[in-house]
Amino acid sequence: MADPRAEETFQKSIHTLTPDGAWPRTETDGLGSRRLPADAYWGINVSRALDNFAISGRPISIHPDLLFGYACVKQAAARANAQLGVLDATRASLIDRACEDIKSGGLHDQFIVDVMQGGAGTSTNMNFNEVIANRGLELAGRPRGDYAHLDPNDHVNRSQSTNDTYPTALKVGLMLSLERLLAELHLLEQAFRDKGEEFAGIVKIGRTQLQDAVPMTLQQEFEGFAITLAREHTSLETVIRRLEEVNLGATAIGTGIAADPRFAEAVRQHLADITGRPIVTASNLIQATPDVGAFMEVSGTLKRTAMKLSKICNDLRLLGSGPQAGFNEINLPPVQAGSSIMPGKVNPVIPEVVNAVAFVVAGGDVTLTMAAEAGQLQLNAFGPVMAHVLFENLKYMTAAMATLRVNCVRGITANKERLERQMESFVGVITALIPHIGYAPAARLAREALATNARIADLVVSAGLLTREQLAELLTVERLTRSQPVAAPEEEGTP
Repeated sequence: MADPRAEETFQKSIHTLTPDGAWPRTETDGLGSRRLPADAYWGINVSRALDNFAISGRPISIHPDLLFGYACVKQAAARANAQLGVLDATRASLIDRACEDIKSGGLHDQFIVDVMQGGAGTSTNMNFNEVIANRGLELAGRPRGDYAHLDPNDHVNRSQSTNDTYPTALKVGLMLSLERLLAELHLLEQAFRDKGEEFAGIVKIGRTQLQDAVPMTLQQEFEGFAITLAREHTSLETVIRRLEEVNLGATAIGTGIAADPRFAEAVRQHLADITGRPIVTASNLIQATPDVGAFMEVSGTLKRTAMKLSKICNDLRLLGSGPQAGFNEINLPPVQAGSSIMPGKVNPVIPEVVNAVAFVVAGGDVTLTMAAEAGQLQLNAFGPVMAHVLFENLKYMTAAMATLRVNCVRGITANKERLERQMESFVGVITALIPHIGYAPAARLAREALATNARIADLVVSAGLLTREQLAELLTVERLTRSQPVAAPEEEGTP
């Protein structure tokens, strides 16, 4: 998790003075000089970003998986540079150790640039370069800002650009977030499956277009929910594999300028070792650098999962509606009072909040789609807003599935008596008799049953179409719901 001080640091750090009121160090870039606070690991680039992008008030540290991913990338780059002899072993080791600190959860309060930023993520990249450099200097016993010994650009950012490190770090971070979501998705799928087994043998009326259709079991309905989620699990696993292709080594636009020609393969190997992932380098780095298709695929697949989960929640709300004037087929667990004025009212608040999350995910997908389309020539500058949308949506969805499982699905019960009463007078069972009495007679008897409240079985027998013995065989639970394989019935007169 992000350091709880991150929000406060984001708002106040630029104004922090030493106890005697003096600014402790000055840094200079191509635009001039700036004084920086005493306890800051970040430097002048972050200082400028704080002024330029005071937009959301939310620092990048709210997305710890992005921090982890970026630290992995910087660590892999340092190791590759040392391997190729373009960075000395001492500096590479300091960078490596600083990255390990970040991966372990340290220094998160120093990643303070706003999640909403221009510049294709340069402010985020420089936040990492500066924090890693100053932490490395600290490890070496040198003061922060002593960049002659460890420089954010010349050493930490050696052989790299924002344009290859940012999308690679984003992909590594997304893989972590997706794995967390997949674990929760599997638990939710199993919860629906377990609930289905609990409801085995409970027959109910299936519906199409909110009108009575044909019989089914409550188990079949809940197993349908589970299978829907299992299919989404498979799709999201496929998306993770798409994230394993990176453009690291492309530097600015894909030509690899300012990097050793061997760097791309070396850094790929080290990143694969660090992450434990089968990382591959894109076959054409000029094409891959502006290509954000993988992020669109993550967002689109997540939106599809959200919509399917929202539909399931709609069903749960309908099935549990009532308790007197609704479907009232199942009972959703009461988790809080439903009204400030109506005593005893309980609302389906857990499915509702999952619906709300689905709406947010859909909106985020629109944002990401527009950001993807806005790319120009050799780069898409809108990686930061894509990252923010994706990490937020993955976090919301993971939490929504957890609360649905724990606070709703596990506690659902069936209203067996109500379902039994509905089935006793259900006209729709006549659909099962069509192969034996024909569609037209079945339609005529269905209309008569609805008009007179007569039982279908009595009308069929009175019409001389089937005997009660034949009806008993044709209208078993197994045959009506196809919940178990059944043999074809013997027609009258068959030997």
